[in-house]
Amino acid sequence: MSKKIPFATTLEVRDTCLCLHLQRAARALARRFDEALRPVGLTNGQFSLLMSLNRPEPPAMAPVARLLDMDRTTLTAALKPLERDGLVSVEVDPDDRRSRLLVLTGQGHAVLARALPIWRAIHAEIEAELGATRADALRGGLARLS
Repeated sequence: MSKKIPFATTLEVRDTCLCLHLQRAARALARRFDEALRPVGLTNGQFSLLMSLNRPEPPAMAPVARLLDMDRTTLTAALKPLERDGLVSVEVDPDDRRSRLLVLTGQGHAVLARALPIWRAIHAEIEAELGATRADALRGGLARLS
């Protein structure tokens, strides 16, 4: 027979668990960015992925997956709708035929350009709610954790 964990322990975890608090905050922020970016047809995750491709040269999958902290399978799945919508193309790397390059298309650049002022506005709104000192501290703490 297993021993029951007291309800007080549930309350302790609810009130102190960094992972739970971070997940809840991440979901709330994601909803705000998703809602703000809806007019341009992007989610916050798609915006981040498109922005990660905005480089002087098209990146391979591995550095993008590292930047976004995704495994390649998850990145491939996230790319599919963007590729289908003509925002991204996945091309063979001419220097290594086994590798694929992720190319932000002209249409992808255009959508990203429309999304950027929206992102800046919602981001500024959230930073104002937190205050600059807290926002910087939050970024620093999150960077240390990752």
